Amino acid sequence: MVTKRLGALPVVAEFLHRLRVAQTVDGLCPARDLALATHGEVIEALVANRLTSPRPLVRVEDWARTWAVKEVMELDPELLNDDRLGRALDAIAPHLDEITGSIAAQAICEFGIDTATLHWDMTSMSLTGAFDPDDQDPDYPVVAYGHPKDRRVDLKQIQAGLGISADGAVPLLATAISGQSGEITQVVSAIAQFQKTAAVKRFLMIGDSKLVSYDNLSALSGAQVEFIAPLAASATDPAVFAALDPQTAERVEYVPLRVADRPTMDRPDYRVLEDTHTLTGKRRSDPPITVRRILVHSAGNALAQAKAREDLDKLARLAGGRYYPTRDKVSAKIGVIAAKRRVTDCLRTHITDSPDQKPSLTWHFDQDVLAIQAKADGWYALITNQEPARADAAAIFLAYKGQPQVERRYGELKGPLAVAPVFLHGNKRIAALLHVLMLALLVYSLIERQVRRALEREGSPDGRMTGLYPDNRRERPTARMIFYHLGELDLATSPGNCTPPTLHITRGVQLHLLDLLEINLS
Repeated sequence: MVTKRLGALPVVAEFLHRLRVAQTVDGLCPARDLALATHGEVIEALVANRLTSPRPLVRVEDWARTWAVKEVMELDPELLNDDRLGRALDAIAPHLDEITGSIAAQAICEFGIDTATLHWDMTSMSLTGAFDPDDQDPDYPVVAYGHPKDRRVDLKQIQAGLGISADGAVPLLATAISGQSGEITQVVSAIAQFQKTAAVKRFLMIGDSKLVSYDNLSALSGAQVEFIAPLAASATDPAVFAALDPQTAERVEYVPLRVADRPTMDRPDYRVLEDTHTLTGKRRSDPPITVRRILVHSAGNALAQAKAREDLDKLARLAGGRYYPTRDKVSAKIGVIAAKRRVTDCLRTHITDSPDQKPSLTWHFDQDVLAIQAKADGWYALITNQEPARADAAAIFLAYKGQPQVERRYGELKGPLAVAPVFLHGNKRIAALLHVLMLALLVYSLIERQVRRALEREGSPDGRMTGLYPDNRRERPTARMIFYHLGELDLATSPGNCTPPTLHITRGVQLHLLDLLEINLS
């Protein structure tokens, strides 16, 4: 008997089939009649690899030999060598938006995804290598220096834009973007792309502060698209917040998942007020745009300065040591702390070098700025063009609180799906591979959504189940845990296929997950 890893391959194959991935790719990128595997079949295998055991392209063939790829996907491992994978990436590169858009449209139809609300954001992937501009294909997103989210300003990057449905946090909009492009300039094209994919005119777009510009808000209104976004801290005079009394604001019934198990007294209190905010254009002829402004107070935000003090004191102790040996490393970490704790306006730092070139850090908060911020502490502002009749201030706040789902999906793209490192030289193949990774994220998210929906149908209104963790506590299954448990499945086959393959199931939770996903392996 020969044992191969089965893992979640049958589940992935079923979802790829329902999404018509191979058919979509082959319709746009037909292979030669003599080809032993179509481009669509190869791309499906590459998606399956990222979801089960991510490998560099040169190692995908090895993965196919040790996993039950031939038995499940009917592909011989030698058809998945790095040269064949590269040719498949080259083939899909001219049609990336068409492929991802068509597959997303199929996901909406096949799985009944609600497209009324889209959470939009961008992230960056830092890449090592020179990536000379003269060697890059101008028809595809360019690897270039930009403003990386990981603060690796010494590395070039490529960017990804994702639009996530509020229904199940499914990525329905995915695009590769040049490394030097500004986030604020990508909103208009994202609107048009989603309207085409979802076949909708009106929807609600929720984004971060980069969504807010006069041109973007004009485009959103012109396209009849509603939006919710936070104002940058600098856009609101702290004196406005300082004059507000949280006790006069409307209390919102909202409990973040991270504190759901805490006693009521230890949970943050959220309150909202409403007024208006006006944006003006660069030209005198530009009519002013007035929108609703939702002023949000969170007692939890008031802890930011205390946390910042702890982080900065720790950094001062570690400066010049193993983790922060240079001035640049210390400076980069300061930027991370200031942004995360929202103390950029009041933080003052000074870095000096000792005779042996080891950096040291001193810092303080500007007391004049703090005096103003003390009264404004805990407040931030959202703006929206939604009509009050459609959504009051509390509803606007609650809709915006779904925005971290985009960050969660980006974390999965960079974590379980191993978006980096990328061992490719050309920006054409990098863009194609990034779209393959985002297709994998689509499948990953749909599997999580289906399990949670099935649990709700079974009578678990909160979508929780037991068996995921050793202590048997009830938890909402994440895609990461689903793939972890299914990843232990093995398939025993006999040489020459003399006897039927034997499935090895070691835990009851595996059977339960397969039932929830409606996968029958018997």
